[in-house]
Amino acid sequence: MTRWIRFVEDQEERFGTLDGSTIELYAGDMFDRPRPSGVAIELSAVRLVAPVQPGKFIGLWNNFRALADKLGLTPPTEPMCFLKAPNCLLDPEALFHKPSSYDGRIAYEGELGVVVGRRCKDVDEAAAESAIFGYTCVNDLTAIDLVQWMRAKSFDGFGPVGPVIATGLDWRDLHIRTLVDGVERQNYPAADMILPPARLVSLLSREMTLMPGDLIACGTSLGVKTMRPGCTVEIAIDGIGTLRNHYAAEAVSASAAEARAG
Repeated sequence: MTRWIRFVEDQEERFGTLDGSTIELYAGDMFDRPRPSGVAIELSAVRLVAPVQPGKFIGLWNNFRALADKLGLTPPTEPMCFLKAPNCLLDPEALFHKPSSYDGRIAYEGELGVVVGRRCKDVDEAAAESAIFGYTCVNDLTAIDLVQWMRAKSFDGFGPVGPVIATGLDWRDLHIRTLVDGVERQNYPAADMILPPARLVSLLSREMTLMPGDLIACGTSLGVKTMRPGCTVEIAIDGIGTLRNHYAAEAVSASAAEARAG
């Protein structure tokens, strides 16, 4: 198993592989024959950023049997999907805020993320399987009092991803756990997925060309709840790690969010 990360060191964004607390620095393209540099640095010396910058951030709804059964939903045969805007991407350990334009509730959704590693168009499941680069943790934050999915899912910072992309994992062995201030709120098996990763990639590739770095959040299961400002949310998946983010106590305007990002 290899764990790929992206990070900032000396104001320069780089990537490499993580082994314990040591990063082996790589050059080139993570998805196209990356080259080891022979340089190693300590994790404590850098700031992690989201391990992927997706051109498309695709989310799934109604993709776990336990939740579908509870809600009386028919299991889908095609992906019930939506797009999260790229501006929602958030780094590990970063703060997310309630936008000043929204006064409703925000819910966490701990999910397994599938990272595409090569161009896919009209591929079958075998080709889709080989095109999956690896897996990561996703918190599909949702403004649940909005009825428009694009708005509800795409506020700045509403897409925490990380801390790594793990390759060489069998997704069927994974459990997705969500903790709020240390209290477990979700714990469900990835094997309960209705449309598994390779089938998702295959079906989605019939409708849109998937590119290296595109990210598919596989949907969530039981245990989704709203959060209070000031809490810490963790999405933990063995083999991948823990994605930790903090819900800021104060709302933030769009201009302030832009200024902080700059």
